[in-house]
Amino acid sequence: MIDIYNEDCLSTMSNLKDCFVDLTITSPPYDGLRDYNGYSFDFDSVSKELYRVTKQGGVVVWIVSDQTIKGSETGTSFKQALAFIDCGFKLHDTMIWRKDTFSYPDSNRYRNTFEYMFVLSKGKPKTFNPIRDRKNKYAGHQVHGTSRLVNGDTYRKSNDKKTIVSDYGVRFNVWDISTEKNSKKFGHPAMFPERLALDHILSWSNKGDIVYDPFLGSGTTALACLSVNRSFIGSEISEEYIKIINKRINESSNQLSIFNGEKEKGQLQNR
Repeated sequence: MIDIYNEDCLSTMSNLKDCFVDLTITSPPYDGLRDYNGYSFDFDSVSKELYRVTKQGGVVVWIVSDQTIKGSETGTSFKQALAFIDCGFKLHDTMIWRKDTFSYPDSNRYRNTFEYMFVLSKGKPKTFNPIRDRKNKYAGHQVHGTSRLVNGDTYRKSNDKKTIVSDYGVRFNVWDISTEKNSKKFGHPAMFPERLALDHILSWSNKGDIVYDPFLGSGTTALACLSVNRSFIGSEISEEYIKIINKRINESSNQLSIFNGEKEKGQLQNR
């Protein structure tokens, strides 16, 4: 089931029960790098509400970057990560999304090709389904486990069993995923790729879990949830972006419900 609310995310979350959401994936408006129809948000209130509505063991994936102002990066992304820790989240992993595009920098800095993906957990993550798509160089070889002494030397335990290296290993925490090429087509300034949302959904949730996106934008997280049988709740304040979401998932309209502002306020409370 897909439920989308055309309203501020704080209004949506005010109708969610405590410990309700298994996984949140979002890329919020950040640092004025894009014009999201002039909308901004109250980070402190949003972060506290996200902690309240997240289940114990649930995860928030917060995808952000920093603007450069007067020759200095703002550091807003790190400030937000630290603020999430102050709310009670654990900074489970600082991941990198390495893109295949870049913006032209000042003449005295290297080109930026990545964004941060902060994986925040409410306690120990209750779900982790590691993606195994990294080709192992030594696939098929036998290896022994080793331990390291305090002086830096390594040794092999006599009772270690030989292990056969598998063809594919667990992916590293730097993800190479191409940027979305359809932003101009759909009229949204910063669509993130469905593959990015999908891989996080597969990693941190199971079938039937509830996934939330408080800044739904063009609807990418909703589309990804449809493809892997997750329940989804989304908030999007812009009526223009709601039209984009409709356009992208109208073929699945039988699974989609869009509520406007004060209408159907009991929908979430009665779940």
